[in-house]
Amino acid sequence: MVNALPRHKALSLAVFTALCASSHAYAQQAAAPAGEDEPTTLGTMTVTAQKREEVLQDVPITVAVISEELLQDTGVRDIKDLQVLVPGLTVTSTQNEAITTARIRGIGTVGDNVGLESSVGVVIDGVYRPRNSVGFGDLGQLERIEVLKGPQGTVFGKNTSAGVINVVTRRPSYTQSAEGEITVGNYGALGVSGSYNDALSDNAAFSIFAAKRKRDGWMDVRTGNGPRQETDDYDQNFHTVRAKLLLEPTDNLEILLSGDFTSRDENCCTAVQTTVGGTAAILNALAGGRAVAAPGDDPFDRVAYSNRPTTQDIMDKGLSAEINWDTPWFGGATLTSITASRQWEAINGLDYDFSTADLLYRNADKDESFTGFDTFSQEFRLTGSSERIDWMVGAFYSDEELTRNETYRIGPHYEPYVSTLVYQLVGQSLGAAGVPLNNPNNISPAAFLAQVGGRPFGTGFTGLGSLDRYEQNAKSLALFTNNTWHATDALDLTLGLRYTREKKDLTSSYSNPNGSLACSGTLADQNAANPNRFALLRAALASRSSVFASLPAANQNAILASVGPTIAGYMCLPWANALHNGRNTFQEMEDKEWSGTVKAAYRWNENVMTYASFARGYKGGGFNLDRVQSADGLSASGQGIRPVNDTSFGGEFVDSFELGTKTTWADGTLLLNATLFHQEYEDFQLNSFLGTSFVVRSIPEVTSSGLDAEILWQPRAVQGLMLQGGLMYAKTEFGKDIPGGDFVERTPLSTSGALYKLPGATMPFAPEWSGSLSATYEWDFGADHIGRFNIGGKYMGDYNTGSDLDVEKHQSSYTVFNARVGFGRSDGRWMLELWGTNLTDEDYVQVGFDGPLQGLFPDPNNPLNTFNAFLGAPRMYGMTLRVRY
Repeated sequence: MVNALPRHKALSLAVFTALCASSHAYAQQAAAPAGEDEPTTLGTMTVTAQKREEVLQDVPITVAVISEELLQDTGVRDIKDLQVLVPGLTVTSTQNEAITTARIRGIGTVGDNVGLESSVGVVIDGVYRPRNSVGFGDLGQLERIEVLKGPQGTVFGKNTSAGVINVVTRRPSYTQSAEGEITVGNYGALGVSGSYNDALSDNAAFSIFAAKRKRDGWMDVRTGNGPRQETDDYDQNFHTVRAKLLLEPTDNLEILLSGDFTSRDENCCTAVQTTVGGTAAILNALAGGRAVAAPGDDPFDRVAYSNRPTTQDIMDKGLSAEINWDTPWFGGATLTSITASRQWEAINGLDYDFSTADLLYRNADKDESFTGFDTFSQEFRLTGSSERIDWMVGAFYSDEELTRNETYRIGPHYEPYVSTLVYQLVGQSLGAAGVPLNNPNNISPAAFLAQVGGRPFGTGFTGLGSLDRYEQNAKSLALFTNNTWHATDALDLTLGLRYTREKKDLTSSYSNPNGSLACSGTLADQNAANPNRFALLRAALASRSSVFASLPAANQNAILASVGPTIAGYMCLPWANALHNGRNTFQEMEDKEWSGTVKAAYRWNENVMTYASFARGYKGGGFNLDRVQSADGLSASGQGIRPVNDTSFGGEFVDSFELGTKTTWADGTLLLNATLFHQEYEDFQLNSFLGTSFVVRSIPEVTSSGLDAEILWQPRAVQGLMLQGGLMYAKTEFGKDIPGGDFVERTPLSTSGALYKLPGATMPFAPEWSGSLSATYEWDFGADHIGRFNIGGKYMGDYNTGSDLDVEKHQSSYTVFNARVGFGRSDGRWMLELWGTNLTDEDYVQVGFDGPLQGLFPDPNNPLNTFNAFLGAPRMYGMTLRVRY
């Protein structure tokens, strides 16, 4: 690890070594006197990172714990808000809020394709959510959130190869209480929530929480000629209800029933242009005005161009039952059962071209744009301990039904736009060969493809271009165990093992309701069996080039054979490709994989623990739920128009090595923890948008190495002050050898592959340095009132926001600050707070991407290319009144 990057890794190692050395010295003198009661301090904070309640400082895992108070102080309501508090955690969303991706230490799965499962697992009250986006939403009353970094598959299962976000919400208590909250803010924000908790009897209690939040959008939208009516985007309009019932019929039996429902009816997400290329002129002409931003416009003016609605309708609901029974077996082992049934649905409108020109779009209709998950899961755990061994065995089963409907509607500007663009590209190619398109007959470029396809203008590309249905079932069964042997009073050895068997099958149905007439026409014209092969293309070029018309037939045929496939490629893009029409495919796969962990932890005394660990993680394979086509019908091959029947991709694996220390100082008021880590990923699943569709590539090697450190401090010299922060250095890189044409750089005889920048490069969304720090201070105002102030910041070093690493998608380093100040009753009866997020109104990009049909070439600084971006939220501020009874 040190040789790979001497300066930075040597610094990380020096920091880690210094902390270990100083803590060891402290250990020689810091032991508490025998028999003295241990105070309740930070050093006694508990977590459930190994699915049993343990003291944080005893757990040999890198865990960032965010308490209920800090979550409230920083306004965290969902996992996207959480990232400001955790270094190394990045959460982004793209086409809509249903597409959310979490990354830890630079590792995550792009969420735009639901065929890929998550690298960062989201678990809420013990129930695993199948994708990050399914865990995105108001989480209600939180007790704490634990962010576990590194593979956690032994205990939490597959699809946790990068880590876990473990959310623990508040349980019912036997004390009657009621809470209410009202929030107002800029952008017309208004939110109300309320909760009630009470005892039903001596052994039953319940709680209920409800919230409604609304806000205007923070993105201005130019709608052109419509039909979109909404002039802003990224608004908020949702309501949620959560209820829990706690039953304790006996001293050794506990039953917790939970239910929740959330509905969102919003508009999201438009994008802005960060680089405007030569295709903008064509779009502007078709739209009859400004269709996209002008060169030189500031994207952080937050003005988007979209003539089609971006309506999103998201529903999430579920029921769960958790039973804990202290059995008479094995010395009082606890049997835990968690049963859950969940349903999640999203309907999303999309303006595919992100402009006011009417090229491609998707209506917000269940038959046209729908993603739904129906999930049943069951987990059993038997947990016990003896004098020397803490043990756990368990089983997990899940049955997941995934339904997806996907369409593309073709607008009236599509044909003239693509026709003009192709005409220009063909003209450049032929002109370089001495055959210019001088257009002696003055024929409009917009009619070029109509002539090539043999169709009247305006009839080759129109209406509903594609209508695809996907039905996927995934059944997973796992057996697991995690055991810690207290070899001595100081040394603990942990062995965990998990066996997972998963079966997936996918039924796909593809149709082109409009018949794809233009594509059909050119395929027939270029068919080798056609005795008049290239007749339409020959006529189209001859009418536009006097030089071509004068060439001998043999020369013409050579030119036609060269440019014909390129033209057909543009006429048969996935949504217009007649070869997909009527296809029905069935695919199935089965994975049988082992994962596990080995840990050794040595406690030098009650204040200092060091540990070393190895973990093997696994992320399931799957299917690409998109129209996939290539040159030869194989998924890994280069661009082409032959449909791919086998869209499967294999599992992703990781070997992780960690060396860490956890130290407690100043009588438990100061925690300093640090971990050196090295992670090696094999067959990493990369999902990339290449301008027309998503492709999935398995990257043979990805590595992530660095230092993760954190501090929690309640200085006794300043009563009421709490500091929590962290620092991460991570070098996350692709391997140098990646096979396939997509990863080959330009040569004199070939063009560059779309992903040629990846081999040996730093991963996207993987800054080398990131850090966070939060400070909370509470003080008395007289005898009955208090003041409370919190400020938190997150620093992100520079990184690339595109999966293809285009230089135009680079994001410079930035820092985001949130703050909150409040005044209220000491007994918590009420508090009035002023708050702000992104206080300095920092400008930053969430995700950069190629403008669809506008980012055509992978080489840097190509004047034709347009690049778009989904932006981070601007400064928001407001006031919140909390009341409690």
